[in-house]
Amino acid sequence: MASEFRNLGIIAKQDDPQVAATLHQLVGFLSRLGHVPWMDAGTRLLVPELAVTAIPLAELCSRCDLVIVVGGDGTLLRAARTLAPSGAAIVGINLGRLGFLTDISPPDIQTLVGEILEGTYIEESRFLLERRLGTPERLGEPALALNDVVVQKWDTARMIEFETYVDGRFVNAQRSDGLILATPTGSTAYALSGGGPLLDTILNAVLLVPICPHTLSNRPIVISGDSRVEVRLCESDHAHVRVACDGQSNCPIAPGESLFVSKSRHRVRLLHPTGYDHFELLRAKLGWGGHPGPMSAC
Repeated sequence: MASEFRNLGIIAKQDDPQVAATLHQLVGFLSRLGHVPWMDAGTRLLVPELAVTAIPLAELCSRCDLVIVVGGDGTLLRAARTLAPSGAAIVGINLGRLGFLTDISPPDIQTLVGEILEGTYIEESRFLLERRLGTPERLGEPALALNDVVVQKWDTARMIEFETYVDGRFVNAQRSDGLILATPTGSTAYALSGGGPLLDTILNAVLLVPICPHTLSNRPIVISGDSRVEVRLCESDHAHVRVACDGQSNCPIAPGESLFVSKSRHRVRLLHPTGYDHFELLRAKLGWGGHPGPMSAC
């Protein structure tokens, strides 16, 4: 049966020499199936001996139906933010540690990637957050985050002060090390470390998780995914605050500006092997104990 994915791309982790062996395995397997994948320039440099064409990342995003990401969750997060506007599907090969997003191991490439290319897979559509800095009348350029947007103290030992508003309604004022605004996808990332709850990835919800708040009554809040959040800093704290998207970019907030976070119109298409189960993944990655299967009778 012909694959529904005609144009394949590969994006890999850039700073790991062990990636090359997996790229050789993957490209060899795809070639035997008759696929000639593209790579972005950084990935191509990892395997100069392979007969694979490198194209700019923006072009790869627009040309490909399916992009295979080789690395850890961090690599997939970077790829997802770039690929989301194009609508290309993403499959993750896990070379990282936890692998909540990249869920195929290198030994399973031939079996599981092969099944996906034949059309046998589970597809998820996950929303991203859009971060903008500025004022309500004049907002800056958007930036995307699949896991979370974090406003946090920078270059200071003291806490920062800020106010949080949801859809224009005042929520609270707090002194803390910052605030995590996380998607359901990001509920297993930094938000989990901050004491936030785990959310089913199908939920339309956003987490607000304070980072080391000064008051013990300041707890995580779950709000509608359709809400718009504004974070207003104390005027004296602007120089000591940075905003990060998925922990991979940091930018300052200028005096007089606020942070605005809302759901992006773009979504990420994640493909998983058949048998993928979110709760089984949580049990495996978080080391939960329990009996070996569902009880047949109480």
